[in-house]
Amino acid sequence: MQAYKLKATINESGHLIIDEPLNIAPGEVEVIILQPLSSAEISTEITSESQPKKPRQKSKIKALQGWFEQTQPAPPDFDADQARWEALKEKHNL
Repeated sequence: MQAYKLKATINESGHLIIDEPLNIAPGEVEVIILQPLSSAEISTEITSESQPKKPRQKSKIKALQGWFEQTQPAPPDFDADQARWEALKEKHNL
């Protein structure tokens, strides 16, 4: 499967509008939509959701114990798929 990244818009009736021509063979495709959140939406999400306190992970390896104690939990808006995509782009110079 080949991945393409481009900009598009959703109009008032909910239709996806792609403004640039694509050099892709005709046929069915799978579409994944990522919509960025505005800073106001992000700040209200973070304040409205209270994160339950998780106990710090204990390591059986003493050399790693200090590292685990200093790590912070992932933010609530962390997107693992986006992080994987960014790492793959960097690794393969995309």
